[in-house]
Amino acid sequence: MTTPNELRLLPWSGPGDKPCYLSTDDPEGYMSRLADNIEAVQLDTAKALLGEASETVDNQDTSLDEMRYLVTELTGALRDICRVATSRGRLRATSYPIESTY
Repeated sequence: MTTPNELRLLPWSGPGDKPCYLSTDDPEGYMSRLADNIEAVQLDTAKALLGEASETVDNQDTSLDEMRYLVTELTGALRDICRVATSRGRLRATSYPIESTY
């Protein structure tokens, strides 16, 4: 039986915003590569939004609507990045198991 730590958390969610997982022995398979590519896009989007946020916050003429839009976009990007970090942390834990010293 595959445990949750052996599954890869995918960078998208399923119905009801539930997490999607991939069970595979092939890290170079189609779904693994698709997930890698989507994660790369999500990271690039977050970097771009971070730059935009810095400019927007520094601009005294930014409207409340513009600020709300930016916060909405940043919230989505942060959610994506947290999912990527969780997924990569799990992958690393299964790829490089830490031996207990107890």
